[in-house]
Amino acid sequence: MTSASKTRKRSETPRLNREDWLDAAFKAVVDGGFDKVRVLLIADALGVTRGSFYWHFTDHAELVFALLARWKNREIEIDQILKSQSTADPQADLLRLLDAALAHGGADLENIRFELALRGLGRRDPVVATMLVEVDEMRMSLFAYKFERLTGDAKAALELAALFYLAIVGSHQALSRPVSPPQVKEFLKDIIANYLIHRQTPPPAKAKAYPKAK
Repeated sequence: MTSASKTRKRSETPRLNREDWLDAAFKAVVDGGFDKVRVLLIADALGVTRGSFYWHFTDHAELVFALLARWKNREIEIDQILKSQSTADPQADLLRLLDAALAHGGADLENIRFELALRGLGRRDPVVATMLVEVDEMRMSLFAYKFERLTGDAKAALELAALFYLAIVGSHQALSRPVSPPQVKEFLKDIIANYLIHRQTPPPAKAKAYPKAK
C-alpha cells in the first residue's frame, strides 16, 4: 500500500461500525444471494467509499467469514433458548417450536431467505457445507429431544425429528417467495402440527376400574 493510499484511509472517518457492514452484507444476501456481497456494492448502498470498509475488515473473505460466524453464533443462541423453554407440556413445547420455525414476515422472512442462500453457497463451498452440517445436527438434536419428551420412544423421536425438519425446510421454500399469502403459513403449520405433533401424542391413560365392594 502506498503512503498516499494510507493517508486517504486515515483521513476517512470510520463513522460506520463493523456491525453496520455485516448488516449491509446480510441484506445483500437476502436481496440477491452471496454473489451480491461485494465491497463496492455494499459501500454504495451505505453511502460511503470503500475506504470505510478497510477500517473494519482486511478483505472480502474476512467480511464473508464474519457474516457466516455471526449467523452460526446466533443459531447457537437460539438453540440454547429453545432448549431452556421446556414446560410440563411437551406437546405445547413442540407447537411453540413449530410456530417459531415458521415465523414469517419482517426479520423472520429475511432470515429464511438468508439461510436458503447460505445452503445454495454450501453446495459449492465445503467449509460452508461443514458449518451447515453442524447447525443441522444441533437442530436435529433439539427436535429429537422435544419429540422424545412427547412420545417416550427414542427411535420414533429421531424419525419424527427428521420429518419435522424436512417439513420446516420445505415450508421455508414456500414462505420465501416474494408474494406469499399469510394463510399459506397457517396452512403449512396446521398440517405439520396435525400429523407430526397431535397424532403422536399418547392417549390419556384410562382410569383403572376397581370391582365394587359387596
